[in-house]
Amino acid sequence: MKLENIKINKKIFQGLIENFKSFFAREYFRSGIVIWLLVLSLFFNLAGWISLKIFVKAVDFPIILHYNVYFGVDSIGSYKAVYLMPAIGLALLASNLLLSIYFYKNKERIASYLLLIAALMIQLSLAVAAVGIIIINY
Repeated sequence: MKLENIKINKKIFQGLIENFKSFFAREYFRSGIVIWLLVLSLFFNLAGWISLKIFVKAVDFPIILHYNVYFGVDSIGSYKAVYLMPAIGLALLASNLLLSIYFYKNKERIASYLLLIAALMIQLSLAVAAVGIIIINY
């Protein structure tokens, strides 16, 4: 019985690998512009995650989540709330990526590139915001 389950799981796993390969074999992922924009976006998102993980320590008291020049501190909360920024950035990157694939497939290359550029700008903005939170709190 267990041997049959292993064979079935192996077939499912091989099917997933084939689907994964066919997804990345599209013309979309052979474009240099697309690859560079995606790599840079993922790099800045990962940099935000890593910098927050390194510098924001688990504490029992609230930390500053947002500082405004005009009003000062306007948002405080748990240290876990800082990880919401890169998570939202990753969700926006995924949605822009899916929309970009759709437009690229429908021969709207410029719209596709603009979506990826917007995703990169979002990631850069969130990385700067993460550095701001780190500087304000430590």
